[in-house]
Amino acid sequence: MYGGVNGHERYLETAVETASPARLIVMLYDGAIRFINEAITAMHQRDYETQNARLQRAQKILAELISSLDFDKGGEIAENLFRLYTYMYNQLVEANIHDNVERLEHVIDLLSDLREAWDTIATESEAQVSMPTVKVSLHG
Repeated sequence: MYGGVNGHERYLETAVETASPARLIVMLYDGAIRFINEAITAMHQRDYETQNARLQRAQKILAELISSLDFDKGGEIAENLFRLYTYMYNQLVEANIHDNVERLEHVIDLLSDLREAWDTIATESEAQVSMPTVKVSLHG
């Protein structure tokens, strides 16, 4: 079957397979933000099953981000991201238990700031990859 859901899934699969590591992080942030926004909508509608499911999806993304940290290479940055991801994860849990939209909006703000930074990194690295290198030789 072409097009429809299968076509969309294949597109996403290809996008993930060809994305740079920085671009993959941006995609994870986008997914987490989307799931949290869907949870907020469900929270307003008192659809607790959907709220819980979407927040669990966002928590899984944060858990993936935590597990992907390289403390040997990342040093202090990895440690700071670990603390931030853990804080956001805990905020999602608390927001889910207490139906607290403000906590969810706070996590979206944090993720959005991180997403912007990683998007800049991804865009710069993609530009460097696509730029041809030119050797200049000066003979005098």
